Amino acid sequence: MSDNTTNTSTKNLPYEPVQFAKKHRISVEDAKVIVERHGADRKSADKEGRRISL
Repeated sequence: MSDNTTNTSTKNLPYEPVQFAKKHRISVEDAKVIVERHGADRKSADKEGRRISL
């Protein structure tokens, strides 16, 4: 059994705005707004990021 009790999953953490901006090819300012609006809901944030990048 592992002694590591820290959760290394990033699934429940919000995106970093710079990484999100690069992923969706949008401005960092737009990414900051999206990340603040959606918090840790990455699925919802990705959906809006795709919508803006078009």
